[in-house]
Amino acid sequence: MLQRRDRIKKKIKRHKSIKAKQRGISLPYSDPKPSEVIDDYWIYAIRKKGKYPKSTQRSGKWLIFVDPKNLDEVWAKIKEATEEGKLGDCAKVATAKPNPLSGKSKANVICVYTYNWADEKDVRRVREELRNLGIKNKIPYKADEDTFNGKYGITGYTRISKYYE
Repeated sequence: MLQRRDRIKKKIKRHKSIKAKQRGISLPYSDPKPSEVIDDYWIYAIRKKGKYPKSTQRSGKWLIFVDPKNLDEVWAKIKEATEEGKLGDCAKVATAKPNPLSGKSKANVICVYTYNWADEKDVRRVREELRNLGIKNKIPYKADEDTFNGKYGITGYTRISKYYE
């Protein structure tokens, strides 16, 4: 059990490092529309107002799958809400650069992060804010640990979500 926990800690540390690099790379693209970016997979939005707990080993994200024709509009709302401190610590959006992990889906994904999937109150608060932004359809919430372990629908995994509402 201890070895598994150590492996997970290393993966989380590596993931945080990768996330930090991606944020740095995406900074020049902080304002362009995701539909126009073709040389990076992600654009990030970072909380600018208010405090939010640091990510834990139980961090995760709401996954919002968006039709490409609506992507720029939906992302603008989520980016603003993230920066204003209404959501979690950060969010990211898939750009127009083809990603092998997206499979055959034509939808782009927007990830809205929370610090701890076990903090049900915070996870549901963020979900309610997403509803206020117009995200009314049911969406999944996935733990980052499952992402670190390569659990994606495209790789054959099902029922990965911690929440679905």
